[in-house]
Amino acid sequence: MAIPRLPTYSLPRPEDLPKNKVGWTFAPERAVLLVHDLQDYFLHFFGEESPLVAQLLANVAALRAFCKSRGVPVVYTAQPIDQSPKDRGLLNDMWGPGLNAHPQLKEIAAALAPESDDTVLVKWRYSAFQRSPLEAMMREWGRDQLVICGVYGHIGCLTTALESFMRDFETFVVGDAIADFSPEDHDMTLRYVAGRCGVVVAADALIGAPAPRLTRAQVEARVRTLISLDGEAFDPNENLMNYGLDSIRVMTLVTEWRKLGVEIGFVDLADNPTLDRWWALIERKLAAA
Repeated sequence: MAIPRLPTYSLPRPEDLPKNKVGWTFAPERAVLLVHDLQDYFLHFFGEESPLVAQLLANVAALRAFCKSRGVPVVYTAQPIDQSPKDRGLLNDMWGPGLNAHPQLKEIAAALAPESDDTVLVKWRYSAFQRSPLEAMMREWGRDQLVICGVYGHIGCLTTALESFMRDFETFVVGDAIADFSPEDHDMTLRYVAGRCGVVVAADALIGAPAPRLTRAQVEARVRTLISLDGEAFDPNENLMNYGLDSIRVMTLVTEWRKLGVEIGFVDLADNPTLDRWWALIERKLAAA
């Protein structure tokens, strides 16, 4: 059977997360961030303009921004198109042809498109460790913690977390940076991880430590990434919507910049949609802080 149409629901609040059995402490110098299966194919089952997807992407973007600021390697998984029957195996029986039938949806969500220093692994099975160099990479980097975010919680995220634990990596699942088939599946995933194979943590709690002061160069670089403008001419007074920036990406920036100490709102950015105006707003917020 194919993946069903999925409902929108509210991501858990920090007070909703289950109690952890172990007390592992996240350490950026030991960690790898895994962005799990955030391809358009898997997200489109939540429907167009899903508030759940918008919040998920914003939380993952903030998490990624923090990890990059702390030197944490970022690894993505993504299923390929044109999977042969042998490669796809029993997934055909369980889920049908998957991406083979929707090759136009193969890309990772544009708001979280991998950057040049990120790693993208080909995903063949539920667990990101299957038929991939993930473990070898982590050993080579000297990393023994894995932080997991993405979709779907009770399938790939949970299976990867369990296998990570069995390979002796301290495993963290970010409870408000995964999404699932239903709130019940989401809750089951978090309870299983907390009691059997890892630590469940909220994005804000994991980010925790104060981040470096935001600079104009960082703002422009991040905007360029979101509008896929690498090294090309860029007018800082041009309306960013003309470059293809949309509301989901703006919300991503709001969430990221708040994590960097800039209390700025969506309406602030939407009403002043140029790089120069954004930086003027950010400077005022930084000065006030």
